[in-house]
Amino acid sequence: MTHLDGADHDQAKGPGHGPEAVAREIADAVESLADLWAVAAQEAALRLSLHQLKALRAVAREPGLNLTALAERLDIGMPTASRLCDRLEAAGLLERGSHPFSRREVQLGLTLPGRQVLNDVAGRRAQALTAVLEGMEPADRVALRRGLRALHTARDAPPPRPADPDRD
Repeated sequence: MTHLDGADHDQAKGPGHGPEAVAREIADAVESLADLWAVAAQEAALRLSLHQLKALRAVAREPGLNLTALAERLDIGMPTASRLCDRLEAAGLLERGSHPFSRREVQLGLTLPGRQVLNDVAGRRAQALTAVLEGMEPADRVALRRGLRALHTARDAPPPRPADPDRD
């Protein structure tokens, strides 16, 4: 188990080192990272809302995505997704096209400027994060990487099964 304080042992040191306390520290770190992420995105040549960036990223990951699927991925309603796409299309970042097998279905795709905006935002975010990481000791960066990998592994693992009271 990796602890935020650098201790690498299986025993928690007390109430301040349990999962709830660590979760609060991680939540604070995530908020700080989210602020860093948002500021870096707003420094891009073309300022987009968080929903607009998420929509562009979703379409970049899955070219040909339809409006219904985009709305589901963004957890927004169809009218909101449609207006969002209208604005992105008007800005020249997104294009709508006909589905090759279904005349009723519309596919979404990024334009070259849309890809450029995403690359610009990603580059600015990477620079901002690099600047923060440069201020850390190398051992702390290694520990952070190891801890993040462990977090991903634990997140993707099946949930622990409750103890069987009949088994002793």
